[in-house]
Amino acid sequence: MGAEHQPQTMATTQLLYGRKNATGVNWITLIAMSAFHVLAVVALFQFDWGAVLAAAVLYWMAGMLGIGMAYHRLLTHRGFKTTKWMEYFLTFCGTLALEGGPIFWVATHRVHHQKSDQEGDPHTPREGTYWAHMGWIFMGAALHADNDVLKRYAPDLCRDRVHVWLSKYHWVGHIVVGLVLLAFGGWTYVLWGTFFRTTVGLHATWLVNSATHKWGSRRFATRDDSTNSFWVALLTWGEGWHNNHHAHPVSARHGMAWYEIDLNWYGIKALEALGLAWDVKVAKVKQAMAEDDLGVDLAAEGAA
Repeated sequence: MGAEHQPQTMATTQLLYGRKNATGVNWITLIAMSAFHVLAVVALFQFDWGAVLAAAVLYWMAGMLGIGMAYHRLLTHRGFKTTKWMEYFLTFCGTLALEGGPIFWVATHRVHHQKSDQEGDPHTPREGTYWAHMGWIFMGAALHADNDVLKRYAPDLCRDRVHVWLSKYHWVGHIVVGLVLLAFGGWTYVLWGTFFRTTVGLHATWLVNSATHKWGSRRFATRDDSTNSFWVALLTWGEGWHNNHHAHPVSARHGMAWYEIDLNWYGIKALEALGLAWDVKVAKVKQAMAEDDLGVDLAAEGAA
């Protein structure tokens, strides 16, 4: 999972991802991220309960509705279907995370699954924990500038004019929300609702790239180093059950045991209950299997 950066051109069929192929510093990203981190610290000295509440609501919108439910489980893996207006609304929420627009986020993540912890993975900890966590977004070319890569890995979104617009202008929503916060609560609300909230959300997502490929438990013997992490799952609304996900990437449900809290999955189930989600793909636990030897069947609720 992560932001919008990293590949080189497609001069050949072999994509040049990974640390050794990343040349040059992406100064715009580096300066922007540095400013966000500094202002996130400043927010701690401008405490206000209303501002904290605004930050919490936006953290939920951007992290759960946007990144977890929309960018990841809906757009990248098509784990469920929903109406177009709901898809676009959830995607807009994803742009508020400041992780780039939907097309280049999805393309990056699809490459990650194809090359996970192998040559060509954009952000594997095998090339360094810091690299996997955030270093990879500061180096190399930006994915959104490489149309060949986008069309190859996200052709479905590239054909959708709304997703193309949301990708091109993914920063607009962030500015609009910032102006609303400024008008409603002043500079303190902006510090918490924009800078602090966004910075924490970025690190939460980056932990899925770094921590859940290094530490945690492994239920499934996948070909990569993915792990399940309870504390990362709490920070990311359920994305921390990463080994479960890599074993069954299409499944809209990542927390497969009763104790694996997966709020993104609960959100999808809520949409389904309202008639706003269908063809929900889910990895179902075999009840006869022992808890430590969890068996899983991939099925679709209400779909073939």
